[in-house]
Amino acid sequence: DVQLQASGGGLVQPGGSLRLSCAASGFTFGSYEIYWIRQAPGKGPEWISRITGGGGTTYYADSVKGRFTISRDNAKNTVYLQMNDLKTEDTAVYICKTQLSGRHYQGQGTQVTVSS
Repeated sequence: DVQLQASGGGLVQPGGSLRLSCAASGFTFGSYEIYWIRQAPGKGPEWISRITGGGGTTYYADSVKGRFTISRDNAKNTVYLQMNDLKTEDTAVYICKTQLSGRHYQGQGTQVTVSS
């Protein structure tokens, strides 16, 4: 079975940093792009970043560009999201996703709360 599990969330003050992890299993990890999305309370999902299978190309939403960095370790079947200079508006559940043969898969997500 395809599984994705995000972890690493928590409570952080504005300006702080967190590193999220997305551990995957059940598919040929290095062959597929991985995406991060987030969902804030009362809002729809927001795509924030993706990385190609080999890790050579990355993409970011304008809202996180310059503050977040996506990376992957294919030997560990894990994608990371380094989040720096966090803002209160970054508060959300962060979810990692992939698409295999036209079907989307995602994990349960991890809560990030940015508050003083």
